Amino acid sequence: MSAQKVCGVEELSPATARRVVLDGVAIAVVRDSAGEVHAIGDTCTHGDISLSEGFVEDDGLECWAHGSKFSFATGKPLNLPAYEPVPVFAVEIIDGDVYIDPAVRLAV
Repeated sequence: MSAQKVCGVEELSPATARRVVLDGVAIAVVRDSAGEVHAIGDTCTHGDISLSEGFVEDDGLECWAHGSKFSFATGKPLNLPAYEPVPVFAVEIIDGDVYIDPAVRLAV
């Protein structure tokens, strides 16, 4: 597989997340408040909830239903009730566009 274009960086508002599905893999694409773009698995490991509907907070994405926050860097939950991590995917920015390869995981 290879990296696929998911959106333009400017299409991602700061401190927001967007759900994309690449090759059957649900991914939350996030632009944090500093402007960095991250990609983590979109499904909370505590329940079948889309993380992209949650809240971007500093270094992670918080599930709106259960309150578990997942690290952008490691995918690990930073608090309970979740205890299993979500995958973290490599992000490439090319000419202002965001590319993700769902087969390339940085964690999990």
